[in-house]
Amino acid sequence: MKSRASLAGLLLLLPALANAAEPVKVTFAKHIAPIVHAKCTMCHRKGQSGPFELLTYEDVRERSATMQAVVHDNYMPPWKPVNTNLAFANDRRLTPQEKSLLNRWVDCGMPAGDLASIQPPKYPDGWSLGKPDLVVKMKDAFRVPASGPDVYRSFVFPLDVKEDKWIKGIELRPSARGVVHHALFFLDQSGSARAQEGRDGQPGISGMSFLSVGSGNRGGGAAVSGFSARGLGGYVPGAMPNKLPGDLAQLLPKGSDIVMQTHFHPSGKVEWEQTEMAIYFADKPPSHQTVDVPLPPLFGRFAGLNVPAGEKNFKISQSITLPVDVEAISIRGHAHYICRAMEMTATLPDGEKMTLMKIDDWDLDWQDRYQFVKPLSLRAGTKLYAEIIYDNSADNPENPYSPPQPIKWGRESNDEMGAVTVQVIAKDERDRPELQRAVSKSLTDSARSFFQRRIFGAAGKGDDVIDVNKSQTARQ
Repeated sequence: MKSRASLAGLLLLLPALANAAEPVKVTFAKHIAPIVHAKCTMCHRKGQSGPFELLTYEDVRERSATMQAVVHDNYMPPWKPVNTNLAFANDRRLTPQEKSLLNRWVDCGMPAGDLASIQPPKYPDGWSLGKPDLVVKMKDAFRVPASGPDVYRSFVFPLDVKEDKWIKGIELRPSARGVVHHALFFLDQSGSARAQEGRDGQPGISGMSFLSVGSGNRGGGAAVSGFSARGLGGYVPGAMPNKLPGDLAQLLPKGSDIVMQTHFHPSGKVEWEQTEMAIYFADKPPSHQTVDVPLPPLFGRFAGLNVPAGEKNFKISQSITLPVDVEAISIRGHAHYICRAMEMTATLPDGEKMTLMKIDDWDLDWQDRYQFVKPLSLRAGTKLYAEIIYDNSADNPENPYSPPQPIKWGRESNDEMGAVTVQVIAKDERDRPELQRAVSKSLTDSARSFFQRRIFGAAGKGDDVIDVNKSQTARQ
């Protein structure tokens, strides 16, 4: 009797089991729209950097084959860090499950589902970060030619602030987004950039030679011989602007100007660029000031960056040992075309090693600042180490020269540079001056080592590894 009852129960369950085995029908409304609206639409909408819109079912269905291909290649959504041990804000990566849903949807004919149930995202009118405290605009439009080599130009935004301010965020609005390859922002406290503006009869300053000349280092940037390289971030298509978390903000000394280094890529037609910049101020000074820790400092200026033609695996590296407890806020990298990979690691005092950022397929088109979801605690004695790898061979499709030529450090994109920069705060604000001294010491030691090699003819391998704590101890 028991066996008959069990058999009867099993027969009753068979339809349910069969239904459970059936794959869920993937529809745009239920499965695909939430993915696209969360990871794609912020760029692929009117007025943003995406070349087409991805808002509606018809938009996505029309581009489905392209989307499937670029997602499979991990080209889209743009996200370069491959380390998964840390959580970053605004992580745009698609999960394996999301990729699978997209493939299944395309393969089964792209069913729409209940389109009326979709709640499309609402984007703010105007500036993404809300109403700015200050908007500045290029005085005159700059003409970008229809064709020819890339154009490098620096533009000065006079701010004329009468008292020290604290910047929470910067948002850029190019008027010709299609030709703006990327832009970096720097402070000028001296007025020298303003004096150079327009000297050649065109808006801006020719080239990328101006970083920032300032008399002080109040904001925590590295300085040597009056040269300050304190940056305020940058703009790259696909990267969304963010405000610094908590009460954090970056110092804008009174009387300072912002210099925007811009890389233009001709689009096939003449374009006129007249950028607007929105600046967001904090209501009060932050409890802690941020300090940038770049490795190698000054974008690798003294790191022995001289890549022979044909060299596939040229490395530069540098380390620094943190003298105080810090919290890491964000991390970013910068290099040019022949860079292949970059990484920064942190070795804690107990020997534990963690990867702060690892990019194994560097792309100049997709530079970004990666903000940690939560500030990352790094104790005093933590050793930060950055390594950058360059491929100057004919096998590198990004190589600007064919056939390959030797490439040295320089500010033009056909030159090279490289650094990984982690933005930190001292846990105890009273320790910030000691941290700033350590960062400045890293730069001066790197410069001293570089010139000693040149004077005495030492065969540099591109490595300058400096332990700031050991150098300080030796002096004492």
